[in-house]
Amino acid sequence: MTTRKWQFWIDRGGTFTDIVARDPEGRLSTHKLLSENPGRYADAAIAGIKSVLGVAADQPIPPGLIDAVKMGTTVATNALLERKGDRTLLLVNVGFADMLRIGNQARPRLFDLNVRLPTLLYEAVAEIPGRVDVAGHEIEALDEAAARKALAAARATGIASVAIVLMHAWKHPAHEQRLAALASEAGFTQISASHATSPLLRIVPRGDTTVVDAYLSPILRRYVDQVAAELRGVRLFFMQSNGGLAEAHRFQGKDAILSGPAGGIVGAARTAGLGGFDRVIGFDMGGTSTDVALYAGAFERAFETEVAGVRMRAPMMAINTVAAGGGSILHYDGARFRVGPDSAGANPGPACYRRGGPLTVTDANVCVGKIQPAHFPPIFGADGDAPLDAAIVHAKFAALAAEIGRDPRDVAEGFLRIAVSNMALAIKQVSVARGHDATGFALQCFGGAGGQHACLVADELGMETVFIHPYAGVLSAYGMGVADQTVMREQAVEIPFAAAAVPRLEALADDLATAARAELATQGADPASIAVARKLHLRYAGTEASLIVDLAPVAAATEAFTAAHRARFGFATPHRPITVEAVAVEAISPGEPLRESPIAPRLFGAPVPIDTIAIWSGGAAHATPVFDRALLCANDRIPGPALIREANATTVVEPGWTAEVTPLDHMLLRRTTPLARRAASGTDRADPVLLELFNNLFMNVAEQTGAVLQNTSLSVNIKERLDFSCAIFDPEGGLIANAPHVPVHLGAMGESVRTVLRLRGGTLRPGDVVALNNPFNGGTHLPDITVITPVFDDTGHEIRFFVGSRGHHADIGGITPGSTPPASRTLEEEGVVIDNFLLVEQGHFREAEFRALLAAARYPARSPDVNVADIKAQVAANQKGVQELTRVVGHYGWDVARAYMGHVMDNAEESVRRVLTTLSGGEFLYRMDDGAKLAVRVTVDRAARTARVDFTGTGAQQSGNFNSPPAVTRAAVLYVFRCLVGTDIPLNDGCLKPIEIVIPPGTFLSPAPGSAVVAGT
Repeated sequence: MTTRKWQFWIDRGGTFTDIVARDPEGRLSTHKLLSENPGRYADAAIAGIKSVLGVAADQPIPPGLIDAVKMGTTVATNALLERKGDRTLLLVNVGFADMLRIGNQARPRLFDLNVRLPTLLYEAVAEIPGRVDVAGHEIEALDEAAARKALAAARATGIASVAIVLMHAWKHPAHEQRLAALASEAGFTQISASHATSPLLRIVPRGDTTVVDAYLSPILRRYVDQVAAELRGVRLFFMQSNGGLAEAHRFQGKDAILSGPAGGIVGAARTAGLGGFDRVIGFDMGGTSTDVALYAGAFERAFETEVAGVRMRAPMMAINTVAAGGGSILHYDGARFRVGPDSAGANPGPACYRRGGPLTVTDANVCVGKIQPAHFPPIFGADGDAPLDAAIVHAKFAALAAEIGRDPRDVAEGFLRIAVSNMALAIKQVSVARGHDATGFALQCFGGAGGQHACLVADELGMETVFIHPYAGVLSAYGMGVADQTVMREQAVEIPFAAAAVPRLEALADDLATAARAELATQGADPASIAVARKLHLRYAGTEASLIVDLAPVAAATEAFTAAHRARFGFATPHRPITVEAVAVEAISPGEPLRESPIAPRLFGAPVPIDTIAIWSGGAAHATPVFDRALLCANDRIPGPALIREANATTVVEPGWTAEVTPLDHMLLRRTTPLARRAASGTDRADPVLLELFNNLFMNVAEQTGAVLQNTSLSVNIKERLDFSCAIFDPEGGLIANAPHVPVHLGAMGESVRTVLRLRGGTLRPGDVVALNNPFNGGTHLPDITVITPVFDDTGHEIRFFVGSRGHHADIGGITPGSTPPASRTLEEEGVVIDNFLLVEQGHFREAEFRALLAAARYPARSPDVNVADIKAQVAANQKGVQELTRVVGHYGWDVARAYMGHVMDNAEESVRRVLTTLSGGEFLYRMDDGAKLAVRVTVDRAARTARVDFTGTGAQQSGNFNSPPAVTRAAVLYVFRCLVGTDIPLNDGCLKPIEIVIPPGTFLSPAPGSAVVAGT
């Protein structure tokens, strides 16, 4: 049964706007146009609708033709990125004006020398007297006169949006409600109060979310009104970040950030289920970026995210975005290839778009023949009717290849390998990092560029099945059409999870469900169709990592939480008390049912290609047939290599893969020939492609190690403040790669590894793990405990790598709690000294011995349970690094991995020496609290590409009380050197080997001036 009217499902992306149109007979058609086309149309969505209906661009859409329009839009995201939201006033309690500026203690970019805090979204802040305590008692009456004065002053300057954020308002909202009423009286047109916008515990994320809503909702409302004005009498819905549709005038700023990508995940889940897959990884590659997400029978949502430097707490699809789209720009710096993160966007776009753009991933596919201008929509040029320009692509790659001395097609394929690796690493973050094995999923590719790379990405991840829907090129738009209408409601509770609490939780869930149902009904949903899901946010008491389970009796919910915790973090502690953080409900009104009719099988023969072209794959040319997707029949099988042309995408079937069309017109790609290890052409000289691949691989191993440590740790220091560091080292303890963690940790951790090698190297066995914190053996201060795990070969005799993690423990004993007691004069007064301690012996965690060590010091550790929990997290993190390094060696072979271990370090040294030729020296003087002075001078010799460091110590240093060992001094001088020369290139970032500053032992312990020379070692 049809509505006898049109429906339009639209995804307005960064480069293209995709449209799926359903005509009055229920037939679907797809359309694609550039999101920005100055001079031709003002809004791509409206222009596309008019084009499909045959309405002139300057004419209104006749009424009565359209039943509904369902859209995803980047308007809110772009406004946030460009800081073009509405002027906003923030109202807070007295004393909290700087609350959101201070934020939390997370330090995500520790390697930035010039830390630039994101600009605040609110323009003005007013502190209003009035306060309630956590129990709801009014300890200070709300000063309404002060509130009226502050609101009037803001309105006088033209501010019309207000965010109201008060202490404990999630539970006791009366003061916020009164301020909202006063704001309405004062003429504010956008009023966002935290108790309604984000009724959850913790004022900082609640405040951030409320400000985002106040800042973005007005600009979103103007866009909605603009579209609605063109669509009078049409039901208009927008996709929310959580994957559900909302009626246009209920669409809020805080729910609009992932509007477009969420539609893609919905489309992927719905179509995969119809195709028989309940476990898929969505791979949405567009022109600007690639979005990846995991679906394992239910949507995975994140409840706290950061976008464009802004923290917010609102339900969003758990989508990982990587800057590797078709428009990602290709770079060659003389040593290695890089892809992105910058993008050519829609204007000028790739070089082949005829607008003078740079070489991009799309151009690389044109060069190797995987995009054929003759089989690509002719929508380019001044009049929007010209084909892709292959000639300029080949000319640009020929010039680059001449510089490198390689075949242009080989250069282009090298860039594609790097782009594929970047995308595969993003998929690992939504699968492996969340406790899922990617090989157990099908890879569902969509987006305009997804099918071009599907087989290669699957090979990189060890996946053997790719699912491609007929509307893969516009699946995000298709997802808008089949998505449910949803309303989500949450309420913090913060109570222990026990049987006595269940009636209260159920009553709260019922209240939330009633409100959600009512709101959904006002949006036009049939009340009889609405279903409600009830959830609990649970976490172990004393931790911050909550997981979502169904609201159920205590035993069932606890069992589900324990299983989820073990799957996500790798461990569970069933005896630990559980806290209910929040109750959540989701009211759902089902969307359009999927109507996919079976297609007929081929009566005789095999599919006939419409063309034969040449593609370059695996370093060789292949004669490749081209098939038209519309001409394929059920059960057709096409062995690779092959190209399958579609209306809005191109699918490349790589050699060793076979494509099969199912009776529902879905296409499955399966690897039918085992993947062979690709041999390197030689390891003596660094290949620019492999150099970048191993840079990324080694960095990713360190980053995954850090992700596990953050997820599995217990203390606020590690889990929230991110006071930890992870790195991998060569067999001699040289730094190969580190994640962008705490610099002072990373500058000294190599010395800890070398200490373990010196004292225990000959006795280490597979499964051994060593811990230490002694500053004289590479430690920093005692709370920083380093855990070191060797990585052996298959025989268990040769150490190939070391994985290290250093975490700042909340307490390690000492004369006072915390870090480095200021009155301490000896090391033992700072806490427990751990030196070359065998923490894990051949897989057995020596917990009793470790606890004994913590208790045996003169000033023992005060919270050994927390120490043990965090040290176990470090062991688990290191083990993740061991697993990933073993995979790297298994994929490339030890000879290649060992060679590129050295090449990336040599490349780093060369990079830093190159920087030295552009820098000048400087001086630095630091006066300490006790009057001591630390003076450092850096002198750069540009011709020799070296730098000399001279320093002197006075006061406490000369008296011999400065107990820092040479390793720490080296790290400190490295940091000072970077500050002086002003470079923002980290000396040991990624896989970079630092230019070490060689310091004579005991330099700072001597009253005489010392010196050091920068040397490449």
